[in-house]
Amino acid sequence: MITADRFYIGGAWVAPSGTRTMPILTPSTNARIGTLTLGNAEDVDRAVAAARTAFESYSLTPKPERLALLRRLAGITRARLDDLGRAISAEMGAPATMAREVQAYSGLGHLEGFIAALEALDEEETLPNGDILSREPIGVCGLITPWNWPINQIALKVVPVLATGATCVLKPSEHTPLSAQIYAEMVHEAGFPAGVFNLVHGEGPTVGAALSRHPDVAMMSFTGSTRAGSAVSRDAAATIKRVTLELGGKSPNLVFADCDLDARVTEGVAACFYNTGQSCDAPTRMLVERSVYDRALEIARAAAEAQPVGDPAEEGDHIGPLFDRLQYDRVQTMIRKGLDDGARLLAGGPGRPDGLPERLQGGWFVRPTVFCDVSPDMAIWREEIFGPVLAMTPFDSEEEAIALANDTDYGLAAYIQTGSEDRAIRVARRLRAGGIHINGRDADYGSPFGGFRQSGNGREGGRFGLEDYLEMKVRPPFVA
Repeated sequence: MITADRFYIGGAWVAPSGTRTMPILTPSTNARIGTLTLGNAEDVDRAVAAARTAFESYSLTPKPERLALLRRLAGITRARLDDLGRAISAEMGAPATMAREVQAYSGLGHLEGFIAALEALDEEETLPNGDILSREPIGVCGLITPWNWPINQIALKVVPVLATGATCVLKPSEHTPLSAQIYAEMVHEAGFPAGVFNLVHGEGPTVGAALSRHPDVAMMSFTGSTRAGSAVSRDAAATIKRVTLELGGKSPNLVFADCDLDARVTEGVAACFYNTGQSCDAPTRMLVERSVYDRALEIARAAAEAQPVGDPAEEGDHIGPLFDRLQYDRVQTMIRKGLDDGARLLAGGPGRPDGLPERLQGGWFVRPTVFCDVSPDMAIWREEIFGPVLAMTPFDSEEEAIALANDTDYGLAAYIQTGSEDRAIRVARRLRAGGIHINGRDADYGSPFGGFRQSGNGREGGRFGLEDYLEMKVRPPFVA
C-alpha cells in the first residue's frame, strides 16, 4: 500500500498542512493501492513563497546553464521510463506497453523538443528600428494537469517553466499522484535550484482555486474540462494573470472516397479508441463521403469488434478500462442516450465487454462502441464523451463535410483522409481547429498544440510553448 503524504516544496519533501486524505484506486479492479494526503491554501502559500524566492536568482540563470539542467533531466527521464510507465498504468489504467512507450515517453519527447526550441531562441534581439527586445521569464506559474495524459501534460507545462527561467507550483490531478511524485524526484535529481519546481497535491476547488487566485502567481496554465477551465479563468481574473487553457474537443475525421478506405477507416476507429477514448483530441466524429459510406461502416464494425480490451498490467495493443466509476457511468449514459436519440448501433453498446477475467469484473471496462447514421442534433455528436465511442455520418460534398466538421463548440483537432494533396491542403485551411492530422500523420514533438474556441487558448510545445512563459521588454540602444 502506497502512502503519498509529502509535498515537494522548496527543494525538500515536507509534511503538508492539509490533513484530508483520499484513496488511490486502480481502475482495472477498483482496488485501493494507496492513500494521498490533500493540501490546502496554506500549502499553496508555502509553495508560492518558495517559488517567488527562487525566481529572484533563477530568472537570471544564463541559457547555457538552463540547457545543461534540462539535458540532465532528459537523461534521468530516459532512465526512469519504466517507473513512469508502471505508475501511469496502475493509477489511470493505460496498458503497460502504451503507458511506457507513449504516455511516459511523451515526457522525454516534449523535453527534447523544448531543448531544441530553447537552443534556437534569441532571448535578446535588435528590432528593425534599432530598439532592443528582450524576452524574460514571466514569474511564478501555477500549473494544473489532468489524469488522462499525466506526464505528457506535466512535461508540456513544467519544462517551459524550467527552460525560460520561470518558477512554478504544480498541482497534478489528485487521481494520478504517483507519476507526478516520480517527476518531482527527477527534477530534484537533475539539480534544479530549490524552489524552482514545487509540487502540491489537492483538489481543484481548494488547491487549484488558491493557485488561481494567488496574487504572487503571474500565470496559470490549465488542462482539463472546459467547465473547470472557465473556473480557473474567473479565479485568475481579479489579479489579471496570464491564463492558458487546453480544454475539451469533439474532433471530426473527414473520410473522402479517394483515400485508402480500409486503412484510413481502420486507423480512425483505432485512434478514437486509443487511451480508451480518453484523449481530448480523439477523432470521435467520422464523416464519410456517401459513395463509400456503406463500405466504411463494414470496415468500422470489423475494426471495433476486433479491438481487444484487457488487463492494463499486461503488455500488448489492447485498450484498458476507463479511469473511474464517474467516467464509466457517464459513458454508459451517453451510449444509452445515443440509442434513445435514434442513432443506429453498429458495434458495442452498453455494459462491460464479454470474456473479462473474474479479477477484472470490478474494473471500469466498457465495450468499444460505434454508432452510425448520427445526426448533428444528437448528444453523441455534440458532447465530449471521453470514452471509446465513435459517431459516424455520411456527407455528399466537400462543402457539406467542412460545414459538419466545423459545427461544434470546440476546435482542438481535425482529421482528413484523402488521396489528393490539393484537397488535403484546401480542406485543412478551412477547418477551425488547432491541429490537423492527414492520412494517419500527426504533428511531431516540438510543434504547437492547442485549440480554437472552447478548446482553449495558448499553445503548448516547442518554441510557441516557450513564448507563453515569457514577457517582452523593449529598450532603446544606449547613447551616452
